[in-house]
Amino acid sequence: MSYKNRRSTYVYFILIFVFVKVALNLFAISHFGFHRDEFLHLVLADHLDWGYKEVPPIIAVLAKLSITLFGDSVFAARIFPTICSGLIIWFTGLITMEFGGRKFAITLTSLALIFSPAFAASGYLFQPVVFDQLWWVLTVWLLIKYLNTTDVKYLYWLGLVVGLGMLTKYTMAFFTFALIVGILISKQRKLLFNRHILGAAVVAFLICLPNLIWQIHHHWPLVSHMKALREQQLNYITPADFIEQQLTVHGIALFVWFTGFLFLIFSFRLRNFQFLAIAYVLIFLFLLKMDGKNYYLFGAYPMLFAAGGFAFERLLKTNGYVLRTFVVVLFVLPNLFLFPMVLPVLSLQQTLGFIGFINKNVPAFNFITTWEDRKQHSLTQDYADMFGWDELAKKVGQAYRSLTPEQQKQTIIYADNYGEAGALHHYRKQFNYPGVISLNSSFSLWAPDSLKCKYLIYVDDDNGGNIKQFVDGKMIGSFKKLGEIEYPLALEKGTGIYLITDILAPLQERYTKELARKRQE
Repeated sequence: MSYKNRRSTYVYFILIFVFVKVALNLFAISHFGFHRDEFLHLVLADHLDWGYKEVPPIIAVLAKLSITLFGDSVFAARIFPTICSGLIIWFTGLITMEFGGRKFAITLTSLALIFSPAFAASGYLFQPVVFDQLWWVLTVWLLIKYLNTTDVKYLYWLGLVVGLGMLTKYTMAFFTFALIVGILISKQRKLLFNRHILGAAVVAFLICLPNLIWQIHHHWPLVSHMKALREQQLNYITPADFIEQQLTVHGIALFVWFTGFLFLIFSFRLRNFQFLAIAYVLIFLFLLKMDGKNYYLFGAYPMLFAAGGFAFERLLKTNGYVLRTFVVVLFVLPNLFLFPMVLPVLSLQQTLGFIGFINKNVPAFNFITTWEDRKQHSLTQDYADMFGWDELAKKVGQAYRSLTPEQQKQTIIYADNYGEAGALHHYRKQFNYPGVISLNSSFSLWAPDSLKCKYLIYVDDDNGGNIKQFVDGKMIGSFKKLGEIEYPLALEKGTGIYLITDILAPLQERYTKELARKRQE
């Protein structure tokens, strides 16, 4: 079908699947509680800047808009991710149409993507991941639109999208580089020898410039963050793990995206888009070498799903509706059985029972409930990270209110990690206690220069281990334990709450030195 003659009605057909995706998210997003990472990103709304230790600034702007427009509930925080998830389906459908796909291709592509465990899991939490995926999909769509129309306006839109992508998550830089190399290797290399490409690059650079200046001014925290990430988390990931997870995270839909990958390489009809397959291989190899987490690559899959939908439509073009319906059911229905493990569509007890059944009977998916400690658990790590936070805040509030008004004026609340600090910040008005201090993650950017207090409510994520260090190092005198997180399914179970009433000079010095070091990272 020629480009000009493609039926615009397919645009409205895609909206059906956008609605399905949004409806599924809306049904599930208020189940369970806030995720640890969501707290961190929501805190950034109160500290708007051009950069942070772990992330660029867009997520902070979105957090500010989300809280202002929708409030601070779990449901409210997940509205923007849900909208973005719908837009990912929308633009993936448009990519399918640009490839030449019709209704069957759009149907298979959209449903395979909607029910992919990877996209179900990453598409509802308030994290940069889903927004990053949207920018990747938009980048591909704009490139394809330019190739199909030669209209240079798409190149300038591309510059805008790449710039915003860089302000959302730095993985956009890897994807952009992979696309450039892929184009240079392919027959589409002439695309890069165009003055408008330079114009688009200038647009992207100008958008990224404030964050670049912030990084320089703050001694490149991105480099320190990536180093710490590799030492503390990514070192658990082996190349074999990464490969296995890429082959399993989409469940049965593997056969859709992999068929699309092969079609991009070998099909005459998709020869103009071969660079997309090359870019996928390059980013895959890069993340494999860098011990990347499996979700770093998710943004590259929608273009492969789109090619896969088109491929099956071509392969089954002479067959009737029965076979085509069977193919859709074959590549979608099995993934429904994994849905409760990645999207909280069931109650907690039903989820526990379901996960227990899968762990026992489908060992190929054990990695879903294998945490970063390499051990098997009764919940996924993401689910376990959604429990215990309100309990922590409530008990910290009780500890604070147990003090006299005079003592409260001289009391500081301190948390060891960003999840605890973020939760305490979020619930501070509900449980009536002051702001929290932490030197973990971006909290060090706005921490006070010293611990000027007489009393310290201290949240110890090492189940009392840090308090023991303080005692052994003669940094504190008297203290008492006031409580701990007791919820049995919480990742933070055992996190203790202590009241320190005798803060000695060595602890003050340790805090000051640690803060200075953090600010240099």
